[in-house]
Amino acid sequence: MAPWSLFAALALALAAAFAAGQERTKSVLTGLRPDHPRLFLDAERLAALRAAAAGDPCLAKAQDDVIARAGELLEAPPLRHQLVGPRLLSVSRACLDRAWNLALAWRLTGDPRFARAVEQNLLTVGAFPDWNPSHFLDTAEMSHAVGLGYDWCFAALEPTARETIRAALVARGLAPGIAAYTGSPPAWWTRSEFNWNQVCNGGLLVGALAIAETDPSYAEMIVAHAVESLPRALATYDPDGAWPEGPGYWSYATSYTAYALDALRTALGHDFGLGDRPGLARAGFFPLTAGGPTGLYVAYADVGEGARRGSLPVLLWLAGRYGEPALAAAEREWIAAHPAAPQHVAWYVSPAGEAPFTPPLDRLFRGPVELALLRSAADDPDALFLALKGGYNAVNHGHLDLGAFELDAGGVRWARDLGADDYNLPGYWDGQQGGKRWSYYRLGSHSHNVVTIDGEEQAVAGRARFTGFVSRPDYAHAIVEIADAWPERATAMRRGVALFRDRRAVLVQDEIELARPAEVLWGLTTDAEIEIDGPQARLVQRRESDSPAVLLATILAPPEAVFAGESAARPAPERPNDGVRRLVVRHPAAAGPLRLAVLLVPLGAGLSVLPPPFLLRPLSQW
Repeated sequence: MAPWSLFAALALALAAAFAAGQERTKSVLTGLRPDHPRLFLDAERLAALRAAAAGDPCLAKAQDDVIARAGELLEAPPLRHQLVGPRLLSVSRACLDRAWNLALAWRLTGDPRFARAVEQNLLTVGAFPDWNPSHFLDTAEMSHAVGLGYDWCFAALEPTARETIRAALVARGLAPGIAAYTGSPPAWWTRSEFNWNQVCNGGLLVGALAIAETDPSYAEMIVAHAVESLPRALATYDPDGAWPEGPGYWSYATSYTAYALDALRTALGHDFGLGDRPGLARAGFFPLTAGGPTGLYVAYADVGEGARRGSLPVLLWLAGRYGEPALAAAEREWIAAHPAAPQHVAWYVSPAGEAPFTPPLDRLFRGPVELALLRSAADDPDALFLALKGGYNAVNHGHLDLGAFELDAGGVRWARDLGADDYNLPGYWDGQQGGKRWSYYRLGSHSHNVVTIDGEEQAVAGRARFTGFVSRPDYAHAIVEIADAWPERATAMRRGVALFRDRRAVLVQDEIELARPAEVLWGLTTDAEIEIDGPQARLVQRRESDSPAVLLATILAPPEAVFAGESAARPAPERPNDGVRRLVVRHPAAAGPLRLAVLLVPLGAGLSVLPPPFLLRPLSQW
């Protein structure tokens, strides 16, 4: 039997099985808006936005940007069912980009070319043999794309095409979704606390609500299961909006949180209380705080190399949903300088004289993966910025990096995280103790700015928690307990980082109680050129339009330790890490206590030489 026939048969069987439960749809789908478009941006709000654009240059630009992008997409080649590794995801996302831009451009202009392009793209993907349910993100994002295009262009679709698209959405999206929810056991993502939960539930909700009046059984089942599943992931934002998978995945997870909750609100009039979480209400401040003055994110977990704050339309949704106008102001600043996305229009919040959010000097984000952020100034591109990471190594997309730090100063990043490697590397997702994942340099401990013992990796089961955090006008510090990362090697292990001397210098101090003699390695990964003179090192980075940036590093303890330099280069198929170096301290130590302290001073941050010597204090006395 052809794949289409298999999916059609499954769809018919499920529809028959659900027929007896039609009465239940009244409880879940009560309040369903009967007309189209019903999702995200109804006709009344669109009319209001078009009128408001006459007096709002930012909104007018956003609408023009969408129309311009849609014009480009009219020339895009047909989508093809082509996997990259195990994924169809790039095709699903391309379809999603086309659906949002082309459908909104049609609604803004009435130009039939845009509606015809939506119709043709949806027919093309509807004729695919499947939407790759084995990697369900692909199916969910395609369901989102098809549901959105169907709903927004409903009136412009040819009746035969409309029915073909609807049937494909059921067979390739919703029916596999219900099979995932009701399997024995259900699909793993239904119980996940991370981004797969929001993406899979959110994509299915958009697709199901788009056709809820014609296929209420599917919509009822999907809404009921999604509303039951989503709280597991939404609780992950608590208590203050940070995201354990890193700021890059914050964007993915939170965007789909918004799609899910806003689809429910606009289609049904409410979101079943899913949005009433304190962490979610504060979530918009996380990506605006987790970037340094260089613009680079704190790159923990599988964040892309060089990741920085980009387009975040979800900030507008969060601003409107939770009454946080500073978030909207921050995203309007982005729109003014970059091409807008259609979601910017759908979730637009008009200015009311508010200033954009400015991050605090210091912030400790709690939650499953704690993160301490310290700054010398909030609005200076040359400011010091120091990040210290806690959490647990087995978190989704996690690396073996408890206690890692990152450092910006003088407009460059000195201590960096290399980010993710290729997801298609063999065993990339084998994250058990000793798993293949940890053999890849970027994911294991030895590429991170941490201390390692006898060349071993941190324990996958390791956890770290902050036990100290102080913020004063001229000084700040954070202390994290990381002995759990070395259960057989260290009976105690703490790392403290401090901004001192009026926040112009950095101290990184490690205190370790070794269970037996071992070689301890302190490491800093950098793009800088390194000049070493025993216990001192001079790091230099070239800047395009300025004098070179310089960071001085000095070992304060133990007195006999010296620096060494290493290459971070790796052979294929790993990413090569061209030009990346490691500044390291290798120190053989006896069993018992060891203090390893390194002073980092950026020249040009108000200091021209190292500060005078000072007395190191135990972390317990900080």
